[in-house]
Amino acid sequence: MTHRILLRAGHVLSMDPAVGDLPKGDVLIEDGKIAAVDREISADAEVLDMTGRIVIPGFVDTHRHTWEASIRNVAPDATLDDYFVDILDTFAPLYTPEDVYAANLAGALECLNAGITTLVDWSHINNTPEHPDAAIRALTETGIRAQYAYGSANTSLADYWFESKIAIPGDDVRRVRTQYFASDDGLLTLALATRGPGFCVNDVVTSEWALARELDIPITVHVAMGRLAGRFGMVKQLHDLALLGPDTTYVHCCYFSEEEWRLVADSGGTVSIAPQVETQMGHGWPPVMKAIEHGLRPSLSIDVVTTVPGDMFTQIRAAFGAERARVNAASWQADVPVPDTMLTARQMLEIATRNGAHVAGLEDRTGSLTPGKRADVVAIDATALNVAPVHDAAAAVVLSADVSNVETVIVDGVVRKRGGRLTADVVRARRLVEESRDRLLAAKEARA
Repeated sequence: MTHRILLRAGHVLSMDPAVGDLPKGDVLIEDGKIAAVDREISADAEVLDMTGRIVIPGFVDTHRHTWEASIRNVAPDATLDDYFVDILDTFAPLYTPEDVYAANLAGALECLNAGITTLVDWSHINNTPEHPDAAIRALTETGIRAQYAYGSANTSLADYWFESKIAIPGDDVRRVRTQYFASDDGLLTLALATRGPGFCVNDVVTSEWALARELDIPITVHVAMGRLAGRFGMVKQLHDLALLGPDTTYVHCCYFSEEEWRLVADSGGTVSIAPQVETQMGHGWPPVMKAIEHGLRPSLSIDVVTTVPGDMFTQIRAAFGAERARVNAASWQADVPVPDTMLTARQMLEIATRNGAHVAGLEDRTGSLTPGKRADVVAIDATALNVAPVHDAAAAVVLSADVSNVETVIVDGVVRKRGGRLTADVVRARRLVEESRDRLLAAKEARA
């Protein structure tokens, strides 16, 4: 039996130039797909009144270490150097599969609550084969659209992050591919989260890239962030190893040389930027405009909730403010007018939605309210005092709205948040992640 949902009379920001914006429009969802977007649609459907709501595509987070939800805010003042010691060498070795399950469950629900309907879960916590099983099970149960990026274990900083000779276990990645991701058409898809040159010896780098390409899955890698990686010239090294390609997402990119920007662009690679982390933890200036200037479509990501908030509104504003501050300061110093290419609020909304889907390799199914795409839709309450009155709907989302205004969230045609409340068992998720917190803290204390 056909299932239809009609979102009626909302201010629709489709993020599809062919569809446009509708100050008062309807969105018809049929069996998980967007069937139509128009000023007025008549259909036999469950009607959700969107009066006073701004209807947008769901946000896409292209890089989050979701397993860290159990240790939220344990490193509020950390630099990137601190993170490696305080998180990867202290907490990560203590994680059990149960901790990963609890964190991924709570972390993915956190995403849905904040209007993030698609997540790239950069999961470098695979200390045993049971760890990825737990992570994937939690993602599946929440109903989020996710790309599970299988990463390395993290049982020793020295073993895994300093010229590491240990490759991600290919046999287990193949098992996970066969067991959970036989099709690439599901709500969950698979990627490989690699460490890359400088962090690994060349034999490990080439073997991991070869594994991803054998399995025909995307690759995601941190590059050019702060003192630890900025000096490695990682993209240049990948080029020298003949490994660059359109299947790779480069995370951070703060200290790229001009040559590396050209290499990424020419190879068809994609870019994920985590602006709050980058400015706060010392990775470097978020290179949003640098990416755009080189013909790339940058996306946004949260990265780590150990140190920054887990919502996309924070990332949008961090990127917008940091980039404009950088350009304004440079223009003042040079005594020239600011350029016409300054970032706009509308661009930021596109970066957080459609660009994110592009970077995750999912633009054919999400990222815009386009008939034929899967129905990943978010409704923002624009009647709230922090949003109203609305003059510019895109600006209202980008500059005024926050998590409290995310009223409705739909993923693949299923309502995951209704009337401002998640449909999931939030009490259970919170209990599990709090129990995980307590266990991890006790294990840390016992190890000290």
